Amino acid sequence: MKKTPIKELKELVKNIVDENDQIMIDLLHDTRKGAQYIYEQWKREKGLKEKELQRYKGMCKLEVIAQTEGYEAIAGIDEAGRGPLAGPVVSAAVILKKDSFIEGLNDSKKISKKKRMLLYEAILAEAVSVGVGIIDSKEIDQMNIYEATKKSMLAAVQNLKRQPDILFIDAMTLNSPYPERSFIKGDAISVSIAAASIIAKVTRDEIMTRYHQEYPEYGFIDHMGYGTKNHVDAIHTYGACPIHRTSFEPIKSMLI
Repeated sequence: MKKTPIKELKELVKNIVDENDQIMIDLLHDTRKGAQYIYEQWKREKGLKEKELQRYKGMCKLEVIAQTEGYEAIAGIDEAGRGPLAGPVVSAAVILKKDSFIEGLNDSKKISKKKRMLLYEAILAEAVSVGVGIIDSKEIDQMNIYEATKKSMLAAVQNLKRQPDILFIDAMTLNSPYPERSFIKGDAISVSIAAASIIAKVTRDEIMTRYHQEYPEYGFIDHMGYGTKNHVDAIHTYGACPIHRTSFEPIKSMLI
């Protein structure tokens, strides 16, 4: 019996999800080294995907509990930019589809920039609605970072096209018109909050990248406004620029 060429087998197994598929059964009994390699590689990849699916399901437990209580539209909320010396604080609110599976979704701080960009696009494609709230440095100085963060989160909720049934918030209380649940390190235990953390981080990084073009001497593209040594040295050399937070140290003391 003529056997399927190895090159063709590589393409055939790409879309197979069940090891009981006839092609996989034939592969298992195919004595060619190339065929056995394809079979073992498929098994390894399937194992990794299954592990990732279980991890993702673990991050859905809070959402599942809320859904059993009657909440359908769950808006995860997180921010980026509370700590930097420059630029805005950006918050995002994300309502995911009930049956969504976004492979690799995690706390934005735990993944690379390249992976964040891929997840950003995947979230936009999978989400029922996404809202973003941005509060600039001047307003942060006027009201303090905590209140500015709350305001950006409320703005993100208001910018959702779908009204949420409940808010899942990363370590904050908003006193909004909606039921709220606050979770410490929520971006690591809730898919909705993790999705919001990605949207907020990518959005803020894009803003800071544009600011880098306007104020290249501060190197915003490298540190996104955080207080690195190079950034602080640049402030000492050039002074504060219009997007620096004058209520933050060491800038505040420099301006006295």
